[in-house]
Amino acid sequence: MGIMSFHQTSYSDYDSQSHSGHLQANLPTLCSQPSLPSVPFLTSKPHHRHQEILSTTHHHCVATLKGHSSYISSLTLAGKFLYSGSDKEIRLWKRNPLDSEIDQENLSNNVVAVGNGAVKSLVVLAEKLFSAHQDNKIRVWKTNNQESTSQQKYTRLATLPTLGDRAFKSLLPRNQVQIRRHKTCTWVHHVDTVSALALSSDESHLYSVSWDRTIKIWRTNDFKCLESVANAHDDAINAVALSNDGNVYTGSADKKIKVWRKSSEENKHFLVATLEKHMSGINALALSTDGSVLYSGACDRSIVVWEKDDDGNMVVLGALRGHTQSILCLAVVSDLLFSGSADKTIRIWRGVDRSYSCLAVLEGHGGPVKCLTASIDRSSSDASLLLYSGSLDCDIKVWQINVPLL
Repeated sequence: MGIMSFHQTSYSDYDSQSHSGHLQANLPTLCSQPSLPSVPFLTSKPHHRHQEILSTTHHHCVATLKGHSSYISSLTLAGKFLYSGSDKEIRLWKRNPLDSEIDQENLSNNVVAVGNGAVKSLVVLAEKLFSAHQDNKIRVWKTNNQESTSQQKYTRLATLPTLGDRAFKSLLPRNQVQIRRHKTCTWVHHVDTVSALALSSDESHLYSVSWDRTIKIWRTNDFKCLESVANAHDDAINAVALSNDGNVYTGSADKKIKVWRKSSEENKHFLVATLEKHMSGINALALSTDGSVLYSGACDRSIVVWEKDDDGNMVVLGALRGHTQSILCLAVVSDLLFSGSADKTIRIWRGVDRSYSCLAVLEGHGGPVKCLTASIDRSSSDASLLLYSGSLDCDIKVWQINVPLL
């Protein structure tokens, strides 16, 4: 195993400080990168269908969920519920705030789990909730299926790496890695913030990435760490996305996206390709539903669109521009792309014949938009969509969006 060094400064590290006023003061410095002059502008020639879509797209904020006392750092949907993570705590909300069964008076008591360090990412698998934290740990919680969002307290099943995994690995010297001078630990440990989590398509494995520049793969049934890709990037890894075809995409503050696959012979991940177009740290990745298009958002204020060619390689299609500061988060639902930015806005994008339009700009947050998740209802001819956004203003906003299906 090679030497593992701590990450010093992440381009997306608005989280290391808790006062939003101080954060705002730092944003211009972090978000002043030029906006990819060498990448073609995908919205320069609007498709004839765009005007029809724009004229029939409607949106409004249906609710603002309050209760967190710190910035919102992660969101995920599961069943009838929305999970949100902030500084140490995880809260549970009704997925649809317009549900008449919701008890507004109990929303301030909906803390279901408390760990250590900001909750950077959340993943739900059956009755297990995985949370990634700024204290270098992944925690696993046992959920329950009660209808009430209040008075639910989840049981912690494990902290990764588990005690058994740590103890077993520590017995052999070859399992030790040096993390700084005169200090070692086993390779199953993350030694800096765990920034993102993702489940494999068959849900048997959990992938974690960290500011320590490693990728780790965990078995979801017993929480064992199966593999660690050391020095996967030259700087902090901020994002991970998994495709159904087995490709693993990681985005880093080193300005690179790397593509990984598991070798069937050695059962280990190897580097397939390195994608380089961004001019600053990459904060977010998202894949289209079929995995043929990859979106990457960075501090250069651009979203680069990568498309799989006939040989299965990701090549640059172009860039989406419009945000005035860093892209902090991305989400895909159906053929819609959502982007959240340090400029406090959310943009909705749709592509037709490789030409993209910004369908709407959602304004209302008082701070940078740090995380997004969404769900769509296809029960009518128009797609009624609920979009959830978490911000450094400590609020979660729920947006109802009606857009015609293509």
